[in-house]
Parts: sequence; C-alpha cells; structure tokens
Amino acid sequence: MTDKSNDSLIQIATLAGGCFWCIESAFNSIKGVSSAISGYMGGQVKNPTYEDICTGTSGHAEVVQVQFDSSVISYREILEIFFSLHNPTQLNRQGNDIGTQYRSEIFSHDTEQQETANAVIEEITQSQVFIEPVVTKVSPAVIFYQAEAYHQGYVENNPNNQYCYYLVAPKLAKFRETFVNKLK
Repeated sequence: MTDKSNDSLIQIATLAGGCFWCIESAFNSIKGVSSAISGYMGGQVKNPTYEDICTGTSGHAEVVQVQFDSSVISYREILEIFFSLHNPTQLNRQGNDIGTQYRSEIFSHDTEQQETANAVIEEITQSQVFIEPVVTKVSPAVIFYQAEAYHQGYVENNPNNQYCYYLVAPKLAKFRETFVNKLK
C-alpha cells in the first residue's frame, strides 16, 4: 500500500513477533514511522477480541501494523529492527508467552515486501545470527483488526505493570541502545 503525497512514499508493514506491546512501543519511537498499531491478523474469526486471541483457537497472531515513510526508513530496516525485538527461532512462543498467537510472522502487503522478507530471513540464516533455525513465516497480509484501545500505547501507559517492567523495559532499553541513530 503506497500513497505518493508530499514527495513521500508511505508503506505499511505488518509484523508478528510475540506480545505486541514491545514491538508497538519500539516502532512508535523510530524516525519515519508515523504510527504503529497493535492488532490481530491471520485467523479465521471475524472481529476477534483479545479474549478470542488468548484462547489460541482463533488462528490470529498478535501483530503490529507499522505505517512508515520509505524515504526515511526502508522496509529492510523495518525488518532488521523487527528481528532484533524478538527471537525468530521460537515456534509459536516468545519466552513465557506460548501459543500460535505469539508466532513470528511477516505479513507482506505486496510482492516486493515478500521478496525482501524472504531475502532478509535467508541472510540471517546464512550468517548464523541465531544458533537455532529461523521459523518466521512470510504470508500475504489479510484483514487487520485493530486491538482494543487499552492495548494501544500499553507500555507507555502502564510502565509499572510487572510484565512491562521486568520483560519489556529491558528489551526496549537494549533496542534504544542498538538503534539510537534511528530514534525520533
């Protein structure tokens, strides 16, 4: 999806990498990203709720839909950040978050995104960045369902939540240190 206005090229990336709170928070702090929205994609239930997703039976993944200006940050850079924010070798889980809703998946919005995603995964695999094999799937984007309002900006709105404090905050600190030159 592109929009040529103000000499910019606006694109959408939809990424599943475990709990969406961390991914959303990180991408909302990146230059060139106009929005990162938590939501659900990839399942068979229409208009799923968080409760539907938590059962693991809806087929959806927790995703973040990132709108970005590709004249500022490329899709490849978006993917590099994505792979730094989660462990793409864990099948249907991220740490203690277990279930298909926490899978690693890239939902491509066009052929170019699909080819780039596959190329990045191949490069990661060939360079042996991870000891275990990368299990991230690349699938065509389907209907995106925005998560409930209380999930949007969750980390920023709930810094004292134990999950955010003990699990998300350290990941975000490492992310900020690694990508300091890309922060807003």
